[in-house]
Amino acid sequence: MDSGPLQVVSVPTAPYPDQRPGTSGLRKKVCVFQTRRNYLHNFVQSVFSSIDLRDRQGSTMVVGGDGRFFNQTAIEVIVQMAAANGVGRLIIGHHGIMSTPAISCVIRKYKAIGGIILTASHNPGGPEGDFGIKFNTANGGPAQEAVTNKIFQISRSIEEFAICPGLHVDLTTLGRQTFDLENKFKPFTVEIVDSVDSYANLVRNIFDFAALKELLSGENHISIRIDAMHGVAGPYVRRIFCEELGCPANSAINCVPLEDFGGQHPDPNLTYAADLVDSMKDGKYDFGAAFDGDGDRSMILGKHGFFVNPCDSVAVIADNIFCIPYFQQTGVRGFARSMPTSAAIDRVAKATKIELYETPTGWKFFGNLMDAGKLSLCGEESFGTGGDHIREKDGLWAVLAWLSVLAARRQSVEDILKDHWLKYGRNYFTRYDYENVDVDVACWMMADLESVICEKSFIKQRFAVEDKIFQVEKADSFEYTDPVDSSITRHQGLRIIFSGGSRVIYRLSGTDSEGVTVRIYIDSYEKEEIFADTQVVLAPLATIALKISQLHQRTALVGLSFSGAIGLTFLLLGCALEQYGVYWPLFVLIFYVLSPIPTFISRRLSDGDSSSNACRELAYFLTTGIVVSSFGLPIVLARTATIQWGACGLVMTGNAVIFLTIFGFFVVFGGGDEFSWEQW
Repeated sequence: MDSGPLQVVSVPTAPYPDQRPGTSGLRKKVCVFQTRRNYLHNFVQSVFSSIDLRDRQGSTMVVGGDGRFFNQTAIEVIVQMAAANGVGRLIIGHHGIMSTPAISCVIRKYKAIGGIILTASHNPGGPEGDFGIKFNTANGGPAQEAVTNKIFQISRSIEEFAICPGLHVDLTTLGRQTFDLENKFKPFTVEIVDSVDSYANLVRNIFDFAALKELLSGENHISIRIDAMHGVAGPYVRRIFCEELGCPANSAINCVPLEDFGGQHPDPNLTYAADLVDSMKDGKYDFGAAFDGDGDRSMILGKHGFFVNPCDSVAVIADNIFCIPYFQQTGVRGFARSMPTSAAIDRVAKATKIELYETPTGWKFFGNLMDAGKLSLCGEESFGTGGDHIREKDGLWAVLAWLSVLAARRQSVEDILKDHWLKYGRNYFTRYDYENVDVDVACWMMADLESVICEKSFIKQRFAVEDKIFQVEKADSFEYTDPVDSSITRHQGLRIIFSGGSRVIYRLSGTDSEGVTVRIYIDSYEKEEIFADTQVVLAPLATIALKISQLHQRTALVGLSFSGAIGLTFLLLGCALEQYGVYWPLFVLIFYVLSPIPTFISRRLSDGDSSSNACRELAYFLTTGIVVSSFGLPIVLARTATIQWGACGLVMTGNAVIFLTIFGFFVVFGGGDEFSWEQW
């Protein structure tokens, strides 16, 4: 215990307008947290202030992260602010590292009022990468929208934060540390724990470890390859698979958590886990898996790199759920999937007469159903699967679930999945991502698309591609009424459902650190043609999806139309002021070429956030100056009244040209014309 009481101080601050938590908390570039004064402090204080003071005083909270760059710095700030805000005890992972599933487990185990998770999940790490912070509530799951809205509202008006700057914690030593604070009757306690123990004890009571050990290290064992991608899952993988289930040490790779994930993108898919896929191709390994940065997502592979789509993965687990002892004891209360996830699990639910729920994207919606005793298994197309043992998706749990199915059925991953398709038919599924789209452009595109598909005339419309015809049966903006509390969540994606069950879905991602990702999901059911290539089967629907949305056009149309309009205006002015001959058009052309440069520089140097920042404002100022100079300088030089009055007319004409050009762009390129404007 420190010799004297530590001082608690209040520090004045100013709010930021961009701290609205997304689907998985607040995510920004690391430089945003590093360079914006009190940016982290503001958000942390907003989290603490969102908790009623009576609940906060003397309470227990959990803190941990995926070990990415800035993790240690953020933990020190959170510890100092937790003490100053009346929290009585913090439970922190050893070295500040704790997987997202483990944090959910520890929150529930210690009956904490919540936890702060430091992760940007599958987003890249390192000094140039992303950082994130999110708040989980007492049930161990992500905060509900009412809570995140409250946090955001507080962040917009915050004037000060409380902190204990002299408090420093040793994250390297397991055990309890206590600190006396001034004006506090009880000491502030920090417990550094080995979260791997807590998590291992949890899953040991869910799965049959004896059967799994026989599968992985018995006489006729299979060979596996597990890639932790230098994320937080590494220590959990080594403990469970190597130490407890007897797998050779070389079965688990990249298990040391690194601040930059070894320079890799910790996203478990065929692109970013390509090394694992390549290592599986020669047939040496029967089963493979990869985890994301914070351990809540996983990709499943079979022999020769056979890929298991996440939508199929949760459906197979659902169909074989009683291979897991936990569900033999508890029974199955319900299945659920996020709306964009394919309907593969729907067919299992129908066959087994188990209730199915379709929710918006975000694990918090599943958590509400679990708390009400309505849900046992759920999944998302983004490689997230989990059960009601915690309130987060759980990548390692999903791997153990698959291995339990393999242990019970003694078939290969590929054979199990093919048998599933033969039994239920196959939902072909894919997703297209358009990343770093300007927020305003993306929102405008979605609003415009919604107005198109919600027209009555859109229903029953037929689209023909090659020899296939798709007829629209339903189109809407997805909204969800929670069966537990009757809360309504709107604007969760645009759905086009065709006769036969095929779907096209458009949605904006809520997990980006800059800009926004426009996602198109394509889901098509086939009863007979179940062994075809996914991209070949879905190509007609993909063509229709792009035709309906005109996404390529829309995401660039605003900028292109304005550029064209301004260029035509300059050309008009240049031709009108004849006394300057060829020099005035050349003068305008030079300014026209120079005008975008400040904005290009700002995009390189600024953090890319859609809100105002000094670098971007300076770029706008310089760009405006250049454009005004190209308009105004020749007029000033001319000096005669005729030219001045003529200039007024030219400005009005120029404005007309701008709006007419924009209108023309949208008429020609926004009306479904087959003309290829990209090539033009």
